[in-house]
Amino acid sequence: MKRFVLDARPATDHFPGIGRYVSHLAMHLVPLLAADERLLLLHNPQATSGWQLPQKQANVDLVATAVSPFSFAQQWQIPQLLRQLNATVYHSTYYLTPYRPGVPTLLTLYDLIPEQFPQLVSPRARLLTKFATRLALHAGDHFLAISAATRRDFLAHYPLDPAKITAVPLAADDKFKPQPETAVAALRQKLNLPDQYVLYLGINKPHKNLKRLVKAWATVTKKLPDAPLLVIAGAWDERYGEVKTAVIQQNLEQHIRFVGRVADVDLPALYSGAMLFVFPSLAEGFGLPVLEAMACGTAVACAHTSSLPEVGGEAVAYFDPPNSQQIASVLIALLQDKEKREGMAKQGLLQAAQFSWRETAAATVTHYRTLAPRH
Repeated sequence: MKRFVLDARPATDHFPGIGRYVSHLAMHLVPLLAADERLLLLHNPQATSGWQLPQKQANVDLVATAVSPFSFAQQWQIPQLLRQLNATVYHSTYYLTPYRPGVPTLLTLYDLIPEQFPQLVSPRARLLTKFATRLALHAGDHFLAISAATRRDFLAHYPLDPAKITAVPLAADDKFKPQPETAVAALRQKLNLPDQYVLYLGINKPHKNLKRLVKAWATVTKKLPDAPLLVIAGAWDERYGEVKTAVIQQNLEQHIRFVGRVADVDLPALYSGAMLFVFPSLAEGFGLPVLEAMACGTAVACAHTSSLPEVGGEAVAYFDPPNSQQIASVLIALLQDKEKREGMAKQGLLQAAQFSWRETAAATVTHYRTLAPRH
């Protein structure tokens, strides 16, 4: 019996992106398991998590452990647990991982944004992150990058064998699809939104490039006096308040609204109700919001950088993210051309359909089987 151990400990509210990845991957792995294969999920039942994991069943076990990925104790406790479980393959989903796991190990790689944008973290944190990443890469036998861009970045920054790192993209959840007008109207009422708005969804960290989006929107409102409201939604990090300051400085309080974190259940209606989705990020590991917006039938304008062209393909309008005037020009052109937006929305639905969690899970379980020792 092959025993594949997926480390779901990072699937907590502390890691929303990783939590989404682990949850969807685990749920889609289960139906792909062969008769002689079991999936064992390491998780901490005490950790707060809104992410769903498969229930215990004939080919799935949930293995509770209180040891945190941030704890040094995991360096001996998790390898000991893997031995007790008679693990065939260990899939680590975070770079803070056991560095001598003792079994063939697959490691998922997301991005190198702390190294690409050093202002995001302190010099000490940057040094520790780089050191821990090197240890994790030494421990892994194969690596899954969530995009071809992430794969390129790791190969450029670390001495990895290209044959040992594979790009396996993410996908949008099935709930992301065009929503009926009743659902969109209810969401508008709930968030007090107008009939027409342009949407950004994401956090406000500096690499998300929101200051340039605000500057671009100032140009949009000058050229188009009846421009729709720009809605900025998503988790807010209070360390980076300069975006709201820029809105006040440019007298855009009537043109830009911050709505904060929106419940997951409301996101499909939020995307579906937008005239246009804009994503000006300077770098992404994947860029899931772009895919989710397309899957909801909304036209997308985004940065032509890192992984975003892989996600958007030919279905989105691109701009150079450091150039706020170019951002404004692309947005103005799209806001003035309803037919163009409708055509892009149709293309986006086709582009989004090329990504599926089933395919992501199928590629992942193939690597489990490849790493499993031959007896």
